[in-house]
Order: sequence, then structure tokens, then C-alpha cells
Amino acid sequence: MAGRTVRVGGLPAELPPDRVADKLTIHFLRSRNGGGEIADVQVLGGSQACALITFEALEVAQRILKAKNHVLSIGGKKYPLEVTSHVAELSPDEVARSRRLLP
Repeated sequence: MAGRTVRVGGLPAELPPDRVADKLTIHFLRSRNGGGEIADVQVLGGSQACALITFEALEVAQRILKAKNHVLSIGGKKYPLEVTSHVAELSPDEVARSRRLLP
């Protein structure tokens, strides 16, 4: 999955996460948006809601990151999206485990 996942911010907070996930899937599948086949979409709630989109191919994620001005249109409203590369962070437990494994 390394490099194939992008983080998408600027999501509409007033819509249910499943509807946002559907709209993001449609947007990022379209070749005119630089998209391609998607392996997974996760919408994460909270004060700064975002989505993690994992593409089948690394090249698609790279195209998405290069493309500027991703705008999601839902019900006549336009939502500018902030697309960045996603770097998985290790939890403190995972860091501790990996240190124990080192010689």
C-alpha cells in the first residue's frame, strides 16, 4: 500500500460519510481527474474530517497528487479538496515493538 494512498481534506461535514465516500469514489475513478481503479476509501470523522483513498496502482496516486484543483460537486455545491500523500504513522506500541526486535 506504500505510496498508493492519498489523504483528502476539505470534505463536506454536513453529509453522511457513506455519501461522501460514494462521491469521492466517483470523482477519483474518472480519468479526467487523473483517477483510476480504487482499492479502498475510508472516510474518517472528527473535527478535521478527511478520507484515505488507496488506489490499485501507484501511478494513479501519483497522477492524483500532481493534478491541481480537485473540486467535489455535490447537489450544486462545490467543495475544493486538499489532496496530499498519506504517510502511515506508527502507534507508540508499534514503535516499541519494532525497537525490541532490533539487535
